[in-house]
Amino acid sequence: MRKPLDQRAIIVMVSLCAMWGFQQVAMKAVAEVIHPVLQVGVRYAIAFFMLLGLIIWREKDFWRADGTFWPGFLAGSAFAIEFMFIAWGLSHTTASHMVVFLYTMPVFLALGLHFFIPGEQLAPHQWLGVSLAFVGVVFAFAGSLINLEGKDALRILFGDMLGIVAAILWSANTLIVRATVLSDATPIKTLSYQLGCAGLFLPVVGYWVFQPGPLEMTGLAWASMAYQTLLVAFGSLLAWYWLIRHYLASRVAVFTFLTPLLGVAFGVWLLDDPLEPGFVVGAVLVCVGITVVNRTRQ
Repeated sequence: MRKPLDQRAIIVMVSLCAMWGFQQVAMKAVAEVIHPVLQVGVRYAIAFFMLLGLIIWREKDFWRADGTFWPGFLAGSAFAIEFMFIAWGLSHTTASHMVVFLYTMPVFLALGLHFFIPGEQLAPHQWLGVSLAFVGVVFAFAGSLINLEGKDALRILFGDMLGIVAAILWSANTLIVRATVLSDATPIKTLSYQLGCAGLFLPVVGYWVFQPGPLEMTGLAWASMAYQTLLVAFGSLLAWYWLIRHYLASRVAVFTFLTPLLGVAFGVWLLDDPLEPGFVVGAVLVCVGITVVNRTRQ
């Protein structure tokens, strides 16, 4: 039985939100040196071998057949493609835009849980929160088109749309975990499929398709990759799958409304990301909508 969020889960989620909000800034800051798709590929490849070492050290029963391979492969593929879209989108839009559009995920997840997972249906008034979030997305898209011109507007819009696609894939990934035998698998088993698929697929695609030239790693690039690998790709994902194994997935996911707020703040503060009025209105509506869904489930 999954349980509502307690104090320990809330502390873990706030920490994860801060890490995830900052990761877009960390990727964007060194995008001219190493393409974001290659960044996520390298970090997940390294994190996979770190996880493999942890498995060999302490998971004696990890290799026994448990029926998780095909659901794990499906979830891992969705995970890898999701992060390809996130990274690709970051090369077109700002870190602030990406984090807001990516974290519409709780809305898509709430809808998916409503239709596919028994006991996690949305109450009628919770549809108000879903509606507010979608209106917010429309406002945020319109803000880019109104305040930018020509190629800049289309480029930002394309990156924003990739963020929405990534959010849908993230919610699909979580649904796969919740609706299959992965629901009862250990966090390490679930994470191994995610990191394995991403670590094999994304470095190849990132280098041969997206990387524009030879790598010239700087100190900032090394620091960014260390942060992304150790904290984001390895530590935070282990914590995330532990949470959705022990707590109600809908309540865990919608708590991530903090992430876009922190991500926008980091982007404006560290990267001087512009804030168009329409985008600000849209971002507020998205966060309010997600908060309404969360509060009405408590």
